[in-house]
Amino acid sequence: MLEERGDNFDGVSTDRLKLKLPEEMHLKLIPPPVQQIQSTLTSRIELEQLIETQLELNDQLEKQIVSLKEKMEKICENLSGRLSSICVYEQMPVKSLNALLEQLEKEKRNLENQVKDYALRLEQESKVSYHRTNNERCTYLAEMSQISGSYPVSQRKQMDQLPKMKENIVKTVRCN
Repeated sequence: MLEERGDNFDGVSTDRLKLKLPEEMHLKLIPPPVQQIQSTLTSRIELEQLIETQLELNDQLEKQIVSLKEKMEKICENLSGRLSSICVYEQMPVKSLNALLEQLEKEKRNLENQVKDYALRLEQESKVSYHRTNNERCTYLAEMSQISGSYPVSQRKQMDQLPKMKENIVKTVRCN
């Protein structure tokens, strides 16, 4: 009834206006634009993914640090033992040295294969993480699109420009 009359409130009782006031105030107190929510969610998802990756890297680095410290301690403790082991190698026959060399090469190949395996696993886990976060992002976007149905048409047009803006930003970042 109020919409038909525009800003003319003649013939409308004060009580009716008081009842409509909270509704109008509620409509004006709608949360921030969906664009802000989308960018915040996208940033949050990216940040969570970066934090997760960084924590994994930190754990791996801590393990490597512990391992290297242990090796350093062994080297420092066994310096005289190392010198004596060199003497042992000098006294070994060539056949034994060749057998030892083959064994060390085999261990080296095994270690190289482990490194390749870990790299493959890491790549697969990163793909899974990407798809998981992308699915979460799609879920958030679907929820926001349901909410955005209550927004005026002018605000929906602004939301439609968001993917274009994101594409331009991504293209700019990739070019740099």
